[in-house]
Order: sequence, then C-alpha cells, then structure tokens
Amino acid sequence: MANTSRPVRRTALLASAAALLGLVGACGSESSTSTAPRPTQAPRTTTVGPGAATGAATTPAATAAPSDTAGSASASARTDGRCRTGELRAEVGRVDPGAGQRNFPIVLTNTSDRTCTVRGYPGAAFVDASGGQLGPDPVRAPSSPGTVTLAPGKSAWAGLSFSSPQISGARTATPAALLVTPPDEHDPIRVAWTAGEVPVGGDESSVKVTALEPGTGP
Repeated sequence: MANTSRPVRRTALLASAAALLGLVGACGSESSTSTAPRPTQAPRTTTVGPGAATGAATTPAATAAPSDTAGSASASARTDGRCRTGELRAEVGRVDPGAGQRNFPIVLTNTSDRTCTVRGYPGAAFVDASGGQLGPDPVRAPSSPGTVTLAPGKSAWAGLSFSSPQISGARTATPAALLVTPPDEHDPIRVAWTAGEVPVGGDESSVKVTALEPGTGP
C-alpha cells in the first residue's frame, strides 16, 4: 500500500503558507490605505466688495440698512418749515397811541440758524405775577393772513390794540407779562409787560390782535 501521508502534509503546508502570505498582503494594503495623506480642502474665502477669487466660495458683503431714528426725528421737526417756539424771540414794541387807542407791535424774531415760516395770528394773553390770566383772550381782527418767511435774524410782527381805559371806562389790571404763542405752536413765550394797565372787563374791554406780516412794526 503506497504512503500518501507525506504529499498530503506537504500540500497542507503549502496551502497554509499561501493563506498566510495572502493575509499579510491584505494587512499591508489596509495599512497603506489608512495612512495615506488626505487631500487638503481649499479654505473658504469671504470676500467683501470687488475682487472675489474665481471659483472660491464667497459671502456677499453685508449691506447696512439705513437708520431711520435720527433722520425721522429731524424730519419730523422740520418737515413743514414752521418756526418753532424755541427758535423765536418775542418782544413788545413801543406804544403807538392814536384816536383813543393804544397800539403795540408784537415782534417775533427768528433766532435759529435755519429759515422757517410763520402764518396767521399769534396767541396773546395778559397774566399776573403768578401766571393767572387777566381778562379774556384777544379777538382776532379781520385780515387775510399770509405766510411770512423768516431767514435767520429776520422778524414778523402783529398788532395788539385796545381802547384806552381812561376813555373807555373799562375795568383794568396791570399785567406782569404778556404770553405770546407763535402760530400753530403750544408753548408760549413770556414777555415782561411794562406798558401799564390794560382793560380786563366791561363793555369796552376787548383786546384785538392782527395777523403776522413781515418786519418789526409800522
């Protein structure tokens, strides 16, 4: 009977060696793959303004939205061009007596650095030292109000008139001040009153005021 053990053993040894070589080769291949350097990714480019790199990822420049706060506050203060109380100085001019009347110019002067306008009748009220009003509000004299444009330093005037108390016999009082309110404004300007007594009651106690016109008086 032939001995077959040696060839079988040799064949098994050869097969084992081949399998071992295959395993080593596979491990070497995996190691080589895992340690190979990875390709470097191009950095992301953020470009503001012109000159963006061709082909690079870009982020458009941020555009700041205009701020409306300060602009709106300024526009609301000057939209209609009207003179504000804080931009004006008020004065009462010298009396101009005539035919039993006492006539005074109320002068408003633009003290701001911009040109503004006034139109219509100023408000006027005589007050005592504590601020209490003396007599009724003045009556508006018939006229055709026009817009008066006041450059810085320029003035407009309105006439304030009443019958002389010594002639009319009206009840009188001596004001401490005249409160002058520019047209379409709410805050008055206090002007010291130094022209003596004024009518505050009785049939002949009406005080009249005319519309504003350019200048400082007749």
